[in-house]
Amino acid sequence: MKRIWIILALSLGFFVLSPALVSAQVSVSIYASLPPPPLPVYVQPACPYDGYLWNPGYWAWGDDGYFWVPGVWVLPPQPGYLWTPPYWGFMGGRYGYYSGYWGVHVGFYGGVNYGYGYGGSGYGGGRWDGGRFRYNTAVVNVNTTVIHNTYVDRTVIVNNNTRTSFNGGSGGLSARPTAQQQAAVRERHIPPTSVQTSHIQVARQDRSSFASANHGTPPTAAMNKPGGNRFDPQGHAPAARAGTPAANNNRAAPAAAVSRPANNRAVTQPAPAVGSDNTHRATNPNPNGATTHTQPAHQPGNSAQRTQPQQQRVQQQHVQAQQRTQQQPQQHVQQQQHAQQQQRVQPQQQRVQPQQHAQPQQRPAPQAREGERPRER
Repeated sequence: MKRIWIILALSLGFFVLSPALVSAQVSVSIYASLPPPPLPVYVQPACPYDGYLWNPGYWAWGDDGYFWVPGVWVLPPQPGYLWTPPYWGFMGGRYGYYSGYWGVHVGFYGGVNYGYGYGGSGYGGGRWDGGRFRYNTAVVNVNTTVIHNTYVDRTVIVNNNTRTSFNGGSGGLSARPTAQQQAAVRERHIPPTSVQTSHIQVARQDRSSFASANHGTPPTAAMNKPGGNRFDPQGHAPAARAGTPAANNNRAAPAAAVSRPANNRAVTQPAPAVGSDNTHRATNPNPNGATTHTQPAHQPGNSAQRTQPQQQRVQQQHVQAQQRTQQQPQQHVQQQQHAQQQQRVQPQQQRVQPQQHAQPQQRPAPQAREGERPRER
């Protein structure tokens, strides 16, 4: 009996000391036979709104293997809560996925250096202060001309180039949870919000996000918010896909106004979106009004040459129509003037004819009587 209690005590001690088992007891849900790819290096987009918190990108598992979930700024479920990112841990000859969660304290996330405040332990990108979140611009990208509740703390910067995305096993990280992180595991947690879950599903449906297609370099590395603007690893907004609005970071401040973290992943200001403000447009000349049609950004080179003769013919017809329109009023004026002249001439003729009939007839000269001599006039 004593031996049984010793075995149980040893088993319970192993359970407490093993981070994999502790995490497995909390949130392990998916297993994979292969380790996830290394973390890609990417530029963090600027925070879109005050109060949004950063969720770093990570590799998730789908039907066709690993796919990249872009880093994104999200709204926490309630003030005072911080995000503990997910991670992969080796256990029992395979790799288990430990889901992320919201809590008052940041828990253990495998020692993975996700960057931008998540250097492997805790979070240095900001803190809650009186119900309002303050951003550490030494490691996160915040437009200080819009968001003023910021501070600078460079002591949290982690200067290493480790891109390993899993804990344990061959080539994995050897980090173990601290006593504080173990305590955080037992605190009240809030699972990922519906917005975060939708963000994962969108990435799962994008074939270009799978490692088998992008070879470890996803074209969409980060987003400024769920369903918002997409950015490539260099921080540029790629051309809009078919049926997808062009990305355009309208809230991004000029480069000089953004505080750049002195991190191993340098933050740069996202460039303007291609196709957002400079969309190619062609105007259809129409005599009844010009109609603007938006055309795709890429057109064959001889398309414009084929359109020019048609535009010239339409322009000629438009000019001829205007000339005819201008000539019609002139003809109408001439007709009115001719009619007025005729009306003035007719009364004059009518006045002249009565005068001619009214002239007295000349009476014949009186004949002289016999014996009288005619009078001289």
